[in-house]
Amino acid sequence: MTFKDQIDMSRLPGHVAVIMDGNGRWAHRRGRERIFGHHQGVKAVKRTVEASAELGIRYLTLYAFSTENWNRPDEEVSALMDLMIESINNETRTLLEKSISLKVIGDLSRLSEKVRNRLFETMQITSGGKRMTLVVALSYSSRWEISEACRRIAAEVMEGRLSPEQIDEHKISASLTTSDIPDPELMIRTSGEKRISNFLLWQLAYTELYFTEKLWPDFGKEDFYKAVADFQKRERRYGKTSEQIAENS
Repeated sequence: MTFKDQIDMSRLPGHVAVIMDGNGRWAHRRGRERIFGHHQGVKAVKRTVEASAELGIRYLTLYAFSTENWNRPDEEVSALMDLMIESINNETRTLLEKSISLKVIGDLSRLSEKVRNRLFETMQITSGGKRMTLVVALSYSSRWEISEACRRIAAEVMEGRLSPEQIDEHKISASLTTSDIPDPELMIRTSGEKRISNFLLWQLAYTELYFTEKLWPDFGKEDFYKAVADFQKRERRYGKTSEQIAENS
C-alpha cells in the first residue's frame, strides 16, 4: 500500500507549509555547483505542487528565499533570481490550467524591478484560481513580518485610529502578510535539519512539524504523501486533554 492510499481524504490539512532545504548539499555530493542543486530543486517544487493539488490541499506555502539568503555570494543570489523568473515563465500556463493562484509574501522591495514586476503580473494573471493557492515566501523572514506588523499597528495608535486595548491576537494576525490565509496545519522541512529558521513563527503556533532526511531535490510525491499520512496520525489537542478530545469526537 502506498502512502497516498493511506491518506483519509476527509481529514486533509487545509494548509501545508514547506521549508525546502538541501539543494546545495545535494549538488556538492555530486561534485556540482550549488546552482545545479537549485535547478533540480525546481523539479521537486513541481512535484510538490502537483501532489498538493491532486490531494485537494487548499493552501501550499513554500519558503523559497529568506532575508538571510541575501548574505549569500552575489553570483548565487543573481542566479537564484534568474531561476525564479525562468520558473515563473515556464509554469504560469500550468498554474492557469490547474486553477492555482499565486501569492508572494516577503520584503519584495529588495527584489529587482524586473523580478518584482514579473511576480505582480503572474499574481494578477492567476488571481482567479480557485483550486489551490500557492504561496511563495520570497525575501521573507518572520521577524521582518512581525516587525512590519508592529509598525503598522503603532502608526494606527499614534493616528488615533486604534487604542492599545484593541490590540489582540486577531489584530496582529490581520496585520501580517498572511492575513487572508489560514495558519498552516502541517509544516514539512527537508534535509534533516530540525529548526524553523525564521519561517512563519506566529502562524506555526499550533502547526504539526514533520522533518525528513530527504534533501529537497530528492523529495517526491510519495514523500509528500508520507508527511500527510503522518499528520493524520497526530492528536491535535490545542491545550485540551486526550479525554476531552475523545468526548468531542
